[in-house]
Formats: sequence, structure tokens, C-alpha cells
Amino acid sequence: MSNRNDSPADPLKPVPFTTTIRVRDNCLCLHSQRAARAIARKFDEAFRPLDLKSGQFSILMSLNRPEPPTLGAVADLLGMDRTTLTANLKPLERRGLLAILPDAKDRRLRRLSLTDAGRDILFDAVPLWEWTQAELEKALGIDGEPDRLRSDLNTLA
Repeated sequence: MSNRNDSPADPLKPVPFTTTIRVRDNCLCLHSQRAARAIARKFDEAFRPLDLKSGQFSILMSLNRPEPPTLGAVADLLGMDRTTLTANLKPLERRGLLAILPDAKDRRLRRLSLTDAGRDILFDAVPLWEWTQAELEKALGIDGEPDRLRSDLNTLA
């Protein structure tokens, strides 16, 4: 296979339209991205009364632990890099939903914790999440049996 990164695309060697159709119909990346966006839109709509997005809900839920996690632990859990997570934490911190504090033993580490306001909004968000989750499971025909789908998705993660 030739390396096309080193030279401009050859207009005499176009990718056939049949390949475009094959990718459109079969590409796991495309289909998983479309599904992820559709699912996120459903949860965004559900959380709209709380002025919360699905990604923000996931961040807040990841902080709902007995001990405040490190930034790195949350990034790993959410499958995000630290820079992206830090950017996503800022609006939640400004809203007073979480606190970012230095670790008591290692000041280089940052610990993330829910504030009282963060716990309150999470409490209000959980019933919205439960309803939306059940609706999506029902729409997918996996009502009550979503473990296989989750397992398959986690295999890829």
C-alpha cells in the first residue's frame, strides 16, 4: 500500500463511489459515532430542565464516591484525556457543582469532589437518567437485558 501522506492525492486514482457506500453501510466507527451522538442528544434533552448536558452528568456521577477521586482516575473512568476533562470541569466548578482541591498527601495531585449543590443536582438528575435509560433500552429491544450490549461496547473500550 502506498503512503499518500507524502504526496498530493492523485486525481487519476479516485476512490470509487461504491467504496463510499460500503463505508457508509458497514463502518463501525461511523455507526458508533452516530449512535453515541443520538444517545447523547436523548440524555441532553432529558437533563435540559437542570441545565445539564449528558457529559456533565457523567462527570458528576463519576465523582459520587466515598473518597474524592484524582483527576487522572476520573479521566481514565470516562475515557478522556486530562486536558479535555479539565476543560469540561471548569463550567461545573463555576456553577459550584464540584470542587478541585490539592491532595492532602501529594500537592501535585488534584482531587475532585461534589459540592452540596452538585449532590443536589445529581439527586434530581438520577430519575431523568433512569427514565431515559429505560426508554433507550426499550427502543433498542434490550429492555431488561442490556448487559450484552454493554459488554460488547466495553470490549472495544
